Amino acid sequence: MKRTFLFVLSLFVATLTALGQLSLPNVFSNDMVLQQGKKVCLWGEARPDAKVTISFAGQKVATVADAEGKWRLYLAEMIASAEPRTLVVSSGREKKVYKGVLVGEVWLASGQSNMEYSMGNHPHYPRPTRGDRDILMKEYYEAEAPLVRVLYVNRKIMYADTLPTNGWKPVTTENIKPVSAAGYFFAKELADSLKVPIGLVSTSYGGSPVEAWTPIEAYRKSEELSKYVDEKGKFRGDALVGNRFRKFLQPIIPYTMRGFLWYQGEQNLTMGQTDTYTAQQMLLVDTWRELWGDNEMPFYYVQLAPYAYSQQRTIIEPRTWDELPIFWEAQKAALAQPHTGMITTLDLVDDVKEIHPPYKWIVGHRLADLALSKTYGREGIVTEGPVFKSATIDGKRVIVEFDNVGSGLKTQTGTPYVTFFRLAGESGRFYGAVGKIIGKDKVEVTSQWLGAPIKYVCFGWDEAAGHNLLGGDGLPAQPFNTLWMQKQAATE
Repeated sequence: MKRTFLFVLSLFVATLTALGQLSLPNVFSNDMVLQQGKKVCLWGEARPDAKVTISFAGQKVATVADAEGKWRLYLAEMIASAEPRTLVVSSGREKKVYKGVLVGEVWLASGQSNMEYSMGNHPHYPRPTRGDRDILMKEYYEAEAPLVRVLYVNRKIMYADTLPTNGWKPVTTENIKPVSAAGYFFAKELADSLKVPIGLVSTSYGGSPVEAWTPIEAYRKSEELSKYVDEKGKFRGDALVGNRFRKFLQPIIPYTMRGFLWYQGEQNLTMGQTDTYTAQQMLLVDTWRELWGDNEMPFYYVQLAPYAYSQQRTIIEPRTWDELPIFWEAQKAALAQPHTGMITTLDLVDDVKEIHPPYKWIVGHRLADLALSKTYGREGIVTEGPVFKSATIDGKRVIVEFDNVGSGLKTQTGTPYVTFFRLAGESGRFYGAVGKIIGKDKVEVTSQWLGAPIKYVCFGWDEAAGHNLLGGDGLPAQPFNTLWMQKQAATE
């Protein structure tokens, strides 16, 4: 009886002690990267009303925990430093010591399986057919990026009570094994260009829709989207709103960082949510920025690659061949938000029946170019390929003019002939056509199959459109459809 009492008493004392212990979230660890040029937020718990002090790089700041033991502190803005330094958090006799801390640029990479596509998982996906077919394997086994640190949020332990991560890690083959390949190549290129430490938070979940990454409260408050959320918190009867946000993102907030990378959308397309996707992504961006307390945080995302959605038998609601082009337009419409940017992957597909294109190093490169240009002010970097400017009907031909062509239009094959153009008459039924580059910024389009007078022209308007039209800087031209554009204009 006495032993039982002592055992229970020891458990009670241990519980009280644990409740009062100094602690910080798992997003803080050895080898972390703190954001330069911003006030750096640190937070955690301590004994109620206890004093908490942080010392780092000559700074010493202090506060008092509230009645619930919660506290928050800010370090003043710092300049980048690759010197590993020690950050100390103390409260009374308790102390947390973090070693190897760097100061630089911190970015978060999130989305579904194409962002989750990891450095160590490349053998499970098809190899690229263009360029160095072994580049992913080489970059993985010969990993070397001394200025990069990675924090991987582990989806396999999703039922953990705290953020499922083993903390910040330097780059080694083992440490980058689960990390987003697109995110890693982005971080590596940014480090090489900026010559400062880069911290990458890799938190993605395959098959997750955009609403899973936004808190339910944001949807409830949205005038446009709240009507689609049922009493169970499901959006349009499909996925739970916020279920990935709560576990894989919320515990990271408000860790100070520069911006966000996003590669997602496939799941929303297959669930038939193309019509609401623009509003959903814009709500996600607004909400994340609000939660981080910075309305100017960059948000750069990836346009979905060509894929034969209409041929997939596993999709509950079969998609049509033109739904992906319409989804591309939904993605482009989200560029109306400030401090956003989109890269294209329209040219990075070898097989339209493979939803995970292997060219993740090019995705990372294009995202890095976007950040270098729009966030870091580097001049002379081209981040967008040719875009439709006008279409002039001249008898049995159409002259299509493009903007943003760089040194001039070209094709991947080196010939002047361009694939995936189509022409239509008044009926709106499109027929196959031939495009031919004429001059620097124009394509002449003709069709031997269209008998009626030409009324509309489209380019790349197909889920399988592996078109070959490029700008002078090698980036692919954006698809367009003048009939669809006319219909959209009529509804506005």
